[in-house]
Amino acid sequence: MTVTLKALDSGTKTIPDDTLDALRGAVRGAVLLKGDAGYDTARTIWNGMIDRHPGLVIRALGTSDIQTAVNFARDNGVLMAVRAGGHQIAGHAVADGAVMLDLSQMRSVHVDPVGRRARVGAGCLLSDVDKETQAHALAVPVGVNSTTGIAGLTLGGGFGWITRKHGMTIDNLVSAEVVTADGNIRTASADQNPDLFWAIRGGGGNFGVVSSFDYALHPIGPQVMSGLIVHPIDQAKTLLRDFRQICADAPDELTVWAVMRKAPPLPFLPAQWHGKEVLIFAACYAGDMAAGEKAMVGLRALGDPIADVISPHPYTGWQAAFDLLVPGARNYWKSHDFTELSDTAIGVILDGIDTLPDPQSEIFIAHVGGAMARVAGNATAFPQRNAHFTMNVHTRWEDAKKDSACIGWARDLFDKVAPYATGSVYVNFMPEDESGRLGGAYGDNLPRLSRIKAKYDPGNLFRVNHNIPTQVAAQAAE
Repeated sequence: MTVTLKALDSGTKTIPDDTLDALRGAVRGAVLLKGDAGYDTARTIWNGMIDRHPGLVIRALGTSDIQTAVNFARDNGVLMAVRAGGHQIAGHAVADGAVMLDLSQMRSVHVDPVGRRARVGAGCLLSDVDKETQAHALAVPVGVNSTTGIAGLTLGGGFGWITRKHGMTIDNLVSAEVVTADGNIRTASADQNPDLFWAIRGGGGNFGVVSSFDYALHPIGPQVMSGLIVHPIDQAKTLLRDFRQICADAPDELTVWAVMRKAPPLPFLPAQWHGKEVLIFAACYAGDMAAGEKAMVGLRALGDPIADVISPHPYTGWQAAFDLLVPGARNYWKSHDFTELSDTAIGVILDGIDTLPDPQSEIFIAHVGGAMARVAGNATAFPQRNAHFTMNVHTRWEDAKKDSACIGWARDLFDKVAPYATGSVYVNFMPEDESGRLGGAYGDNLPRLSRIKAKYDPGNLFRVNHNIPTQVAAQAAE
């Protein structure tokens, strides 16, 4: 049967039977159409708001399959989306009527414990990487939800519990194998295609499809001093001021984040607190246990907590501690960066907690810096290198009838906090409707990204993303 796909620029393209047959014969993986077994699994991603139907799914098993898919999309002039972990809030992994290149089967991890390196397939989740590296008491800095895909995390930058000690995910990327729009398989590293290597470290999927990543690893675990401290929300104004100072004084090994939400029914929380608004400090020390316990004394002395479960935990378990954000719910995010967390900004944020639209919704404030901040802002595509706070409004709910109220709450809070923010944003926290914030995501790095985009993807084949336009380079040259 023929299939009709969305064309790159406008209209549609009909793909004849013999072309489809040739495609099926060329890939080791599967070519799926609507109604085929596996089609719905492939198109279903983490954010339940995204319910799109690709015209064709190519489930890749290796780099040659990626190359075949890229050549097919380019030669036929059809739109292509790329799915790795499928976790990105904007849902760019899938587009209606497009080719969907699904990398989720490519989940191999090979660890070299002597050289402290890991080669990771593009379909891996963070849990895959953590499990294999922790078999050798090693780790690469990644995010804080184990169901996140390593590819999207890395291409956007990547930060988490050990970033202050060991840098961002991209700071530990040694090389990557990339299939570019011309179908060539290229190595991106400091020595080979260094401009491409610079761009993929924060520039997203604009420059090609990464089939595998090579990372440097660091000794950590198998246990880390970590855990949660839960406080009543009515103490939050004072506690968040203390939080600022603790972050300012913290050694690189210590990371402390704040989460505000209604208390979930965690087993260590008294039942009377379930469903009530709380402030949660989440802390992790990337180093010696005794030193970690000492470093957290000030944090643990704050206020009158409902619960304090700071203790040694398996690193892999701590990495999954925020997996309450399971796939399937409806999600919408808004995010700001702050150089300082002012008293006024704290007040506005706490006013937002008073009107939470759903028990699953939350606001988290991450503090980043340390090793990450000792990298120049133009050393990688990711530019926000100064120590700062990142606020992410996690709006999350189940009932589609609540879409307007939940999205409206997030946007309203975002607008009210904006006067106290820097204007910058982490690209992985941007929803689909924020294409106008590219300048905030990339700052002065945007013109260079645009030039590299024009070099490696002049036809903008890789456009189903937070797309970097080549026109920026032309305008900058005028």
